[in-house]
Amino acid sequence: MAAALTAVTDRVHLAQTALVNWTLVVDDGGVLLIDAGYPGHREDVVDSVRRLGFGIADIRAILLTHAHVDHFGSAIWFAETHGIAVYAHPDEVGHARRDYLEQVSPVDVARHAWQPRWLKWSLTISRKGGLERGGIPTAQALTDEVAATLPGTPQPIPTPGHTGGHCSYVVDGVLVSGDALVTGHPLLTDTRPQLLPRLFNHDQAGCVRSLSALEAVDTDVLLPGHGPLWRGPVHEAARAARSALR
Repeated sequence: MAAALTAVTDRVHLAQTALVNWTLVVDDGGVLLIDAGYPGHREDVVDSVRRLGFGIADIRAILLTHAHVDHFGSAIWFAETHGIAVYAHPDEVGHARRDYLEQVSPVDVARHAWQPRWLKWSLTISRKGGLERGGIPTAQALTDEVAATLPGTPQPIPTPGHTGGHCSYVVDGVLVSGDALVTGHPLLTDTRPQLLPRLFNHDQAGCVRSLSALEAVDTDVLLPGHGPLWRGPVHEAARAARSALR
């Protein structure tokens, strides 16, 4: 099933699947992908680009919120096969290159496999390449100079916690939050602004601290890494996520 593609602004589009989301930012010169799904989402990502009237050759760059396999999986192929530049926050570049790995282990996930929701999710992501542990040796740090050349001129909002170098971005007045703030997930039972389950966070306390950074963002649209688009003051969404932890 193709990703659901929603025009959020004239330039920003959200591609949503049951497992994970990515964002496309377009201008006359091409497309910026923010995140890129699992390895098995490669054709879905290409299809989302084509539905906006572009091709692979028009992908100017891929910008990662973080280097978990569900967000950068297909970026491995784009980088290797087409030489597309992949950028991340400077503190996440080593993770993207796989100098180290900050991701929940299959063993930790297996401990929950007795729960039907977890078992179904585990089997589904395995088919999408969820066990891929490869990296992108060419990953680079996003600089102000590079950001100025990309569609939407992404403004980084560092939100470490889910990973050590996790970063959210504001593009065209919209917040792309990655996994710093989500509105759903196959393992969650509702759709509201919240953090992912603690098991998936490298530094839970860091995730909570990063909500303060999001509370300071003056936008009214949230594009999460998982779950539906959320409209309303983002500072309220971040506060709601904080309140849910109490």
